[in-house]
Amino acid sequence: MLGLLGSGLATFPAMRLSAKAPSSAPVVVALTTATGRISMVTHWKARRTRGTILFSHGAASAPSKYDPLILPWVAAGYDVWAPLHVDSKEHPDTKKFVGLASWRARIEDMRALSAHVGTGPRIAAGHSYGALTALTLGGAAAIVPEGLSGPMNDPRVSAVVAFSPPAPMAGLITAEGYATLAVPALIETGDKDLLAGKASADPQSWKGHLTAYDAAAPGGDRYALVLAGVNHFFGGLICWLDQPGPPQTAQLETAATLAGLFIEAYGTKSASARRALDARLRDAGPVILRRK
Repeated sequence: MLGLLGSGLATFPAMRLSAKAPSSAPVVVALTTATGRISMVTHWKARRTRGTILFSHGAASAPSKYDPLILPWVAAGYDVWAPLHVDSKEHPDTKKFVGLASWRARIEDMRALSAHVGTGPRIAAGHSYGALTALTLGGAAAIVPEGLSGPMNDPRVSAVVAFSPPAPMAGLITAEGYATLAVPALIETGDKDLLAGKASADPQSWKGHLTAYDAAAPGGDRYALVLAGVNHFFGGLICWLDQPGPPQTAQLETAATLAGLFIEAYGTKSASARRALDARLRDAGPVILRRK
């Protein structure tokens, strides 16, 4: 796994699931959205800040369920900010936001957060529902929820890391909407990451998670990462930690490592990280990485 780092990523630590916690514990910041709703945001502060990542968790999950992804980013020098969205099981008002009402609230959360972190560039990252949120910040034309006005993208987002974004879904996103993604992106899935309700009917349904990559025009530095044997939760290591195993530890380390290379390549514009990432391009095998 260490070999994936390449010589161009000396500043980025190996993406081990045993990564040490930051030198100080994360803090929770209360922000106010445009509607007056309070959005609670967890902030991991890097010891020496080299960049900013805005992270959006999966449906019904919470920022605390993503340590294997977030802690290595912080150790590498990235401040990470992650709202607790209203669809989280940990949110006190989740019953007030039925169905797609959470979609508008997610965009409101990210708008408030983006304004809070200032005017500099940032990377948008997320998993599942949060991956759609991140891709929308990066220019994907998601369906505008009722009552929301103004653009949903954030022009300060320089790149997107999207773990298992949803396939086109009524009320949220179309393939044509994904095609408007305007920034470099790393889009991940696994060949056991089957779409909900299609596990028995269509064993190839996992490919729907790559729609944002497939729909994108060539030449925009979009990467598709497919991991053999990986499901939506990496065997209960992220998002919903009560999912059955076995834990897909090695695969998650691989995903985190390649995401780290991508972040260095497109977040800090490291040419050596870009070369190291592109050296891992493969069309077959347990770790497929494509670029267009």
